[in-house]
Amino acid sequence: MTPTVVALHLSSASRAPLRRVEQADALLDRGLEGDRHAKPGSRRSVLLMEQEVLGDLGLAAGDVREQVTVRGLDLGALAAGARLRVGGALLEVSEPCAPCARMDELRPGLRAAIAGRRGRFVRVVGAGRIAVGDGLVLQPPG
Repeated sequence: MTPTVVALHLSSASRAPLRRVEQADALLDRGLEGDRHAKPGSRRSVLLMEQEVLGDLGLAAGDVREQVTVRGLDLGALAAGARLRVGGALLEVSEPCAPCARMDELRPGLRAAIAGRRGRFVRVVGAGRIAVGDGLVLQPPG
């Protein structure tokens, strides 16, 4: 199965309800468009989440500001620093539990998913558009 983007979720404020969108621009080192917290220099990250565990998390509105849900990708197999081409954007896997959301602000189910590497924070290292239905391709090192 080719890894595929299943859903994009954004919110425009830290506790605003998450809204599903069909496409979003990934901004260099700033996460996904549509989040007013994505300011220059803020180094916002995006949460990449496996579809298979999403239904078990019970995410509440505002728990995660920027989220890309995918199917057919084993996030646990991705080492920190691995790069993924997603639509027109290039994403790099962050160290576990780094930097966008403080872990004490996340629901226990989400913390467990991230700790189990079924959800990984990534940063945008190549700007471009991400859309539902886009494939994910692991880039070779270098």
